[in-house]
Amino acid sequence: MRLVRFVEFGRKIVCVGRNYAAHAKELGNTVPDKKPLIFMKPPTSYITQGKHIQLPPDCSELHHEVELGVVVEKPGKNISAKDALDHVGGYVLCLDMTARDIQNRLKASGAPWELAKAFDTACPVGDFIPKEKIPDPHNVQLWCKVNGQMRQDGNTKDMIFRIPEIVSYVSEYFTLEAGDLILTGTPEGVGSVKPGDEIEAGMSVNDYKMSFKVQ
Repeated sequence: MRLVRFVEFGRKIVCVGRNYAAHAKELGNTVPDKKPLIFMKPPTSYITQGKHIQLPPDCSELHHEVELGVVVEKPGKNISAKDALDHVGGYVLCLDMTARDIQNRLKASGAPWELAKAFDTACPVGDFIPKEKIPDPHNVQLWCKVNGQMRQDGNTKDMIFRIPEIVSYVSEYFTLEAGDLILTGTPEGVGSVKPGDEIEAGMSVNDYKMSFKVQ
């Protein structure tokens, strides 16, 4: 299946912020209630297992955020929520690495977040999982450990905006293409990592796991 190599040809990574209420609150943010909060990463932020996460320049507080990613198979524009899952080819476990100190400075000045979210190595991903392997993407346990210590342990059932809503909303603004990735948000428990740390993440699908080192 071509989508196994989505990192090689996917043209954009669209991310949803604050899609778990507890995570939004742990950072002192408001919880979106009408429309998803959207930001983007470039494909150059991808890394696959065996490669290392790097801190961007001027970052002293890098955070892990484990997420379920949605991989687009069927292109579309202005997709309805009822048809949205027909455009999904599968899923992938992801980390949305965030330079939190940089993000906080940018937010304070009203500037965009790209320097904090879109740097090289900011989107570590695992292996592609065909959607048939995850019959209910809204009931997937996600967890993240750092050096063996559990940091995040949540479930996609707690997402504020569900996948069909997200795909439909994103497609109103951006034409979705085969290989594009949509990150669906992170549960509470995010925290900092430093060079030498090992991040292990997993989901309740065949005990799937992945791991990355911070360099």
